[in-house]
Amino acid sequence: MEASTDLPDSHNVAAYLRKGKALVPPSSQQKVKRQVVTRVRGFSDRYDEWKLAVGRRFERLDLAPDLAENIGSRRWFRGLGTMIALGAAAFAFWPDFTPLEAHLSMPDSPEIRDEMRRGIILPLALGADSGRRMAPSARVIPLKAAPERPQVELLATLAPGDSFEGMLRRAGVAGADVARVAALVEDAMPLSELKPGTQVDIVLGRRPGPGAPRPLDALTFRARFDLELEIARMGEDGAGPLALQRNFIRVDDTPLRVRGKVGPSLYRSMRAAGVPASAVQEYLRALDNQIDMDREVAASDEFDIILAYRRAATGERQAGQLLYAGIDRGGQPKTQLMRWGEDGQFYEASGVGEQRRGLVQPVPGPISSRYGMRRHPILGYRRMHAGLDFRARHGTPIVAVTDGRVSSAGRAGGCGIAVRIDHGDGLSTRYCHMSRMAVSRGQRVDRGQIIGYVGSTGLSTGPHLHYEMYRGGRSINPESVSFVTRAQLTGTELLDFRRRLIELKEVEVGAALADLEPLPGEIEEPKREIEKIDLARRMN
Repeated sequence: MEASTDLPDSHNVAAYLRKGKALVPPSSQQKVKRQVVTRVRGFSDRYDEWKLAVGRRFERLDLAPDLAENIGSRRWFRGLGTMIALGAAAFAFWPDFTPLEAHLSMPDSPEIRDEMRRGIILPLALGADSGRRMAPSARVIPLKAAPERPQVELLATLAPGDSFEGMLRRAGVAGADVARVAALVEDAMPLSELKPGTQVDIVLGRRPGPGAPRPLDALTFRARFDLELEIARMGEDGAGPLALQRNFIRVDDTPLRVRGKVGPSLYRSMRAAGVPASAVQEYLRALDNQIDMDREVAASDEFDIILAYRRAATGERQAGQLLYAGIDRGGQPKTQLMRWGEDGQFYEASGVGEQRRGLVQPVPGPISSRYGMRRHPILGYRRMHAGLDFRARHGTPIVAVTDGRVSSAGRAGGCGIAVRIDHGDGLSTRYCHMSRMAVSRGQRVDRGQIIGYVGSTGLSTGPHLHYEMYRGGRSINPESVSFVTRAQLTGTELLDFRRRLIELKEVEVGAALADLEPLPGEIEEPKREIEKIDLARRMN
């Protein structure tokens, strides 16, 4: 007889256990957990429905429309009100408008400046004093005696922003000798006229005792191009007080004249002829204000340039400013400009002052809108466009088209940040939509000087420059006017000008490049036999 049972077979044991677990009634903790989950899910669903309803309601309100569309409609004014309200809220919650007080960028006492100087890393050859001397530790064993050189020769350099006395102290000169040297040099020339980079040869003598500073035996440096100062101790044994000796150096001021073919590139031709780069740039600027360099200068022409030049008997040379700029064609002068007067202005050979070829373009960009009637891109109706629009990137420098004085600078309604310049004789110009200004009211500006930077302030659709011109207070087309700046010499000043021009034109080409012939007193006697042989060979 087979026994019957209600238990499942071995294959259904797992399913039976899961079914039995599900039939077990939930505990109190499980009941609480299920209630919390049900409530959270219901709150999340209700929050999503509320958020969706609020979003749909705000979409119907349309509080932030595009202000560039439908200008003047109710929807546009609603968006304008939203912008004003948000701006007022931002200003209302702004913490404070008082200016921030920042710490001074530079120290305000000599002690602090000296401490900062020690922490700066500078080349030692330029007079640096970076770092500090560390005191010896207990592991250092001092020597009983150390031999010292009888003299120490040093080369000190006056660094930018440094003082003459500070340079001597760092070189090891004693305090008493520093004061004496400064007083002697001050009698010869003001210490403030010493240029940074001046090199000083210093010779320190033997110490009078252990630990004592070395006395100054001699000091020599080039104070000016034509003056050398030498300080040494008086007496046969060199034990006397310090005394100053002025060594005046013979200097020749013959100007340097250079001529050559213009060739395919005037700049490269002048540089190849040995003209300094700074003089070439000054030469090109002077001629560009007088003639059209691209059209009026041919490759077969000759350039003629004269510079202020100085030659010292010791061999040094120094190039100065441009004195004469000329272009010759067929052996005859075509353009002649000479510097004259305290302001250094260039005049033509006839005595007519620097002539400028019309207006300078205020920004390096194409004209996007010209003078005349047009449809305003923002207001949407036709109105007079009283100027020229130049396309330029944000931050592009804006320059004055010619000389003048700033009559107004600041906000100007739809023109945004604007600068107006009075050029005299009833003519004035205005520059609008700037991002920021570089001049102020009443300031004198020159042709080509930066007065501001391109922006998009005021009624503007993007970065550009709106440029206007006025005659007698009425707007005119800027493209119809060109400026010419001229000055005329008369009377005795014109005679002096022509006399000086003749003197410069008589200067021989390259004459200033030759070495000065030494005078008998300027020839140093050789000390070594080989130097005597070389001197005799040069004399023969």
